[in-house]
Amino acid sequence: MYKFFGAILLVIFFFFGCSSETFNSEKALQNRYAKFLEYQPDSLAFPRSFYLDKNVINKKPSKDWTSGFYVGNLWQLFELTGNMKYKEIAQKWTAFIEKEKYNNKTHDMGFKVFCSFGQGLKHINSKQYKDIIIKSSQTLSTRFNDTVGSIRSWDFNKKRWDFPVIIDNMMNLEMLFEATKISKDSSFHKLAVQHANTTLKNHFREDNSCFHVVDYNPTNGNIRMKVTHQGINDNSAWARGQGWAIYGYTMAYRFTKNSKYLARAEATAHFYLKHPNLREDGIPYWDFNDPDIPNAPRDVSAAALVASAMVEMYQYTKNENYLNYSKKVVNTLMSEEYILKDTINAPFILKHSTGNYPKNDEIDEPIVYADYYFLETLLRLKNLKK
Repeated sequence: MYKFFGAILLVIFFFFGCSSETFNSEKALQNRYAKFLEYQPDSLAFPRSFYLDKNVINKKPSKDWTSGFYVGNLWQLFELTGNMKYKEIAQKWTAFIEKEKYNNKTHDMGFKVFCSFGQGLKHINSKQYKDIIIKSSQTLSTRFNDTVGSIRSWDFNKKRWDFPVIIDNMMNLEMLFEATKISKDSSFHKLAVQHANTTLKNHFREDNSCFHVVDYNPTNGNIRMKVTHQGINDNSAWARGQGWAIYGYTMAYRFTKNSKYLARAEATAHFYLKHPNLREDGIPYWDFNDPDIPNAPRDVSAAALVASAMVEMYQYTKNENYLNYSKKVVNTLMSEEYILKDTINAPFILKHSTGNYPKNDEIDEPIVYADYYFLETLLRLKNLKK
């Protein structure tokens, strides 16, 4: 454990100096990470979020879109610490997700499979893991419509939508890009590029923010409507949606070196960073247009997502503004305000995320994907220093 905390403190001191904002972060993180080793593997109990008022873990089966994040957290903890216990328990949890490679009812294959098996593949040169990623990519490819030029996102709400595509879907392209690298089958890469191009064309507003949902006519490819499902209204800037766009196009640039993708990521990042409603501590409100600001809920998951993306963006652009934002977010989240107290017996790290505000679901709670992108940000900062 000491290797990990030494590395984390090195990152903190290197980037931020000694700050009272970090309080006793070493002890706080040590207590939080111990909870991950205490939580026993259960194929029907992937931790998704934690209801603070009820002191209850919100548990889900592997088919839930968030299942891969918890597994990814364990793999990332192993990478940060070198502690074999995290690797051992990560392998057990990873095995529970394998059956999802056949699940063609969802676009979230990347979130589930690549955040788990993809993270594991960094540490285990496993043919089985590679085959699962390829099979999952084949399954995801069945949701692609040539006329629309996109992967269908959701199958629900069919009375309203014909072929909905959400900005979140950009994140699932990483698995397709990697599947081509693994298999040498270029079809996955080409499909991912088509989806990215269609989203690039249709999802963004003149101010460089993005819509959440674009619904298409699957027969002729025409746009039926541009709406939201998780934002405050159809024309608002849902914070995590902006994060999916920034991260998604930065990642797409990594695999393609298409300058239009990086330009897209930068333009939306500029919108995000310069927005007058972005909080001073770097943590956005759940939606930049919520009329209740400054009393609206925050979304740590959006902040961590963008912080991770901006470390990568900095590597391509050398724009210090991106790196400074990532530093600010980490410094903020390493404070008593955001790290869960050690009295909470649940495998989560951070407070103050917002899941689905319009449904009044997971509001101002610890959520698994916030932890995932927080850990990824720490790893990227650590590797950047090297």
